Amino acid sequence: MASARGTFQYGGKDFLLVDLPGTYSLSAHSEEEVIARDFLCSGEADLIAVVCDATCLERGLHLLSQITRLDFVRDQGLPIVLCVNLCDEAGKKGISIDFSLLEDVLQIPVVPCCARCACTLQAIRQSIFDAWGQRFSYDCLDFSPKALAAESVSYSRTDYRAREEAIDRLVTGPISGKLIMAGLLLLVFWITMNGANYPSQLLWDALFQLEGRLAAAMEALSAPDWLIGCLVYGLYRVLAWVISVMLPPMAIFFPLFTLLEDLGYLPRAAFNMDRAFERCKSCGKQCLTMAMGLGCNAAGVVGCRIIDSPRERLIAILTNAMIPCNGRFPTLFTLITLFFTAGFQRSVTGSLTAAICLTAVILLSVFATLGASWLLSHTLLKGVPSSFTLELPPYRRPQIGKVIVRSIFDRTLFVLGRAVAIAAPAGLFIWILANIAYTGPENGFFALAHSLSEAESSAAGSPTLLSLLTGLFEPLGRLMGLDGVILTGFLLGFPANEIVLPVILMAYLQSGTLVDMSDTLALKELLTAHGWTWQTALSMLIFCLFHWPCSTTLLTIRKETGSWKWTAAAAALPTILGMAICIGITALFRLF
Repeated sequence: MASARGTFQYGGKDFLLVDLPGTYSLSAHSEEEVIARDFLCSGEADLIAVVCDATCLERGLHLLSQITRLDFVRDQGLPIVLCVNLCDEAGKKGISIDFSLLEDVLQIPVVPCCARCACTLQAIRQSIFDAWGQRFSYDCLDFSPKALAAESVSYSRTDYRAREEAIDRLVTGPISGKLIMAGLLLLVFWITMNGANYPSQLLWDALFQLEGRLAAAMEALSAPDWLIGCLVYGLYRVLAWVISVMLPPMAIFFPLFTLLEDLGYLPRAAFNMDRAFERCKSCGKQCLTMAMGLGCNAAGVVGCRIIDSPRERLIAILTNAMIPCNGRFPTLFTLITLFFTAGFQRSVTGSLTAAICLTAVILLSVFATLGASWLLSHTLLKGVPSSFTLELPPYRRPQIGKVIVRSIFDRTLFVLGRAVAIAAPAGLFIWILANIAYTGPENGFFALAHSLSEAESSAAGSPTLLSLLTGLFEPLGRLMGLDGVILTGFLLGFPANEIVLPVILMAYLQSGTLVDMSDTLALKELLTAHGWTWQTALSMLIFCLFHWPCSTTLLTIRKETGSWKWTAAAAALPTILGMAICIGITALFRLF
């Protein structure tokens, strides 16, 4: 939804509010600005409340001037209320506004307000109530936004602009800006990885204690073993894996991401990346969608709506999956910890080294995204990069409480809910593959693996469907420096990237259920016993970065593009890149 609706009651009347997308002009360029302009020009509104920024009043007055010149506004005398928001920020910066002068010149209600303070909303309700149903006259209204802002705004200090400009020169500098971006990325990953360990373990213990109780309850109800295994050790266990592994990192990463957004840093990060994307004939706003993709690629794809050009929006959608979402972080972190920072485990140095390695991996994905964007813009999606206006908002103190609540409910739980809805049937399917044995035509083709006697199993071979699948992918896996089990893990992890490593462990152990390998020493011994080396870990790390998006992301791409063709392209692009890099690395290792 591009607009939001809400109601309130005041003075015995019911009011319906329509919150339109923000715009600075009726000369629309983006889709959101078109929606705002079309609604304003439709004549459906009985009153217009124009909200402007007290720290840059002139910009809001330009929009007000355009609205008062609309024919239907003048003909109908449509009431307008001017709400001057961010008065608290203006006061901190020494900006004073003569609201009486504004009302005298404009001849409309002017309300100073601060959206963070609920007390100021009462004045807005009162102004809307008083103006409702009245006929305003704009025939003699003719004002210069620049002159009116100059007359009504005064400054008691000007150092705040110099201070913000000095900070911006540092944050958006050609060298310092890139270093600060990398440093913040490193800090966010370090906090996320270290902060998620303890709550993840608590969730794991709680959910798997409940698993035992569920199994015991079903046994007490005389449920058959296959039904217990199917529902508890298949469906429920995958859900427990996804929730315990996915929820804590998201609950930390999304608030940190939102804090940077509320602080005003993310638009400056987009500014830093704009030159690189311009060289790729893409859009600098793609940087913001990439940052959202670090939390969830589906959310990053939806975020591509902020890009005005359809061509550049499609490029951003097709390449967003090259940025690893937090569902891939556990696998990446495990590989880095076991094979690349093994000598520094369980220490501050170890966690910092792991964060540095993960940051390097993310930077690799950024460069790959730039390369793929350049390739698409020079082949399938040729075109000239469009211009856009990027607002650098003032720095503000983040509302930590509201940020945490908003990010958890609007982002974390929303994304988790979609992942759980997809992971549940996936858990059932994986259990079936791991517990159904192929017995051949003479024995009825299929049977439950645990129902076969040892003699029947050895005589007929009786491989499980999971074993047959891993054998099918073994040649391709070896070509890529992996094996059939690893490729099968990625294939079965299509519904949720969090279960890739558990499926691999289940196939190695032939346990029939997902297993917990929280002991890193035992986990490394298991992997090395099945032929893993640091070269295998490197190939898997690369393929974890670059492979097909999860099912949630692909469905989101289908919805955003309306095309199965572009959805298939979004799946093929990172997969082909990942396979090519893995095959090339393996060939180099074998050659030298």
